[in-house]
Amino acid sequence: MQKRNQYTEIEDFLADESFQLWILSKVDEQGWEEWTLENLQRAKLVEDARLLLLAMKVPDSKLSSSQVHEALQETWHKIAQREAISQETSDIRKLKIQRYWISGIAAAVLVGVFSTWFFKSDILPTDNVVTYKELVEENNEGLVEQTNNTEKSQIITLSDGSSVLLQPNSKLSYPKIFTGNERKVYLSGEGFFEISKNPKKPFFVYANEIVTRVVGTSFRIKAYPDQQNVEVLVRTGKVRVKSNELAGSVENDEIVLLPNQAVRFARKEFVFNKITNITVDPVLVNSVTNIEQLSFEFTDIPVAQILETIEQAYLVDIDFPHDKLKDCRLTTSLSDQPLAEKLKIICKSIGNDTNYEMNGNQIVITTSGCN
Repeated sequence: MQKRNQYTEIEDFLADESFQLWILSKVDEQGWEEWTLENLQRAKLVEDARLLLLAMKVPDSKLSSSQVHEALQETWHKIAQREAISQETSDIRKLKIQRYWISGIAAAVLVGVFSTWFFKSDILPTDNVVTYKELVEENNEGLVEQTNNTEKSQIITLSDGSSVLLQPNSKLSYPKIFTGNERKVYLSGEGFFEISKNPKKPFFVYANEIVTRVVGTSFRIKAYPDQQNVEVLVRTGKVRVKSNELAGSVENDEIVLLPNQAVRFARKEFVFNKITNITVDPVLVNSVTNIEQLSFEFTDIPVAQILETIEQAYLVDIDFPHDKLKDCRLTTSLSDQPLAEKLKIICKSIGNDTNYEMNGNQIVITTSGCN
């Protein structure tokens, strides 16, 4: 006899991994649909369990029977309290209405129980969490906020010439003009940074509970508010990473990263894990983007091909007169240079009357031809 034939309570279904897979992922390896339709009373119980599971929206929950039972007991206790209120009236119609109302509350209470439970046990400790809003509010300068709500990365050029390739569902706050002896920006989400060199004016990126300090280099930061880890991966130069003072950490030692090194900060445990060889980390290897893979060292390469490489790296569109540049070739090093500086070097190498204009992800180059 199948184990599920003995299920008599909603919690039995919620604790069944194959049932979760069927409801949440539409994968019916155990023939749940056919089994449900065999019995009308069974179908009603399955439907109630389905609605509760969908209401919870807990992905890959892996709940044990005891965990489900514990959560449900708290729910039933709250429901019993409300039933006591309903029993004060003898009006049958009102009682029926109240019981429907109680059933709705059951789902709502259960969602609340599970949401609190999972947030506390599986996600983040609230005492150490630093939000993007808190970081921005700590800055007393007027900041510009750029939000990428598209499905494509966006290029942001800062006042010092630095560039940021901002990924979808990410945002960056920065001053219109950097003043003082520091350059500070604030990230929520993911961005690839190429920083203009200025040893006298270090660059800081604040993201969740960490702060990244550089002088002039290229690196990627992945710091989504709802994810458990923050990652910093270095492509060129040297980067220093430490915890943000707002996180309330006693220890504040810096982690120094060199090219092809990374650090993964576990927000729940408040621990830095340095990765000296990113090629052995599957997560980092699978997340590498074009801009981190492509080479910007060019030896006697056609200008059109160089511009195509830039298009692929930054996901931008470059409009230029192909006929006037078809015979132009360049030997140049564009590594460790922000996008704006790359374009300046290319234009200067082509000829004095060559210029570019950039509007978002659109770049237009005007020229009369190469020297």
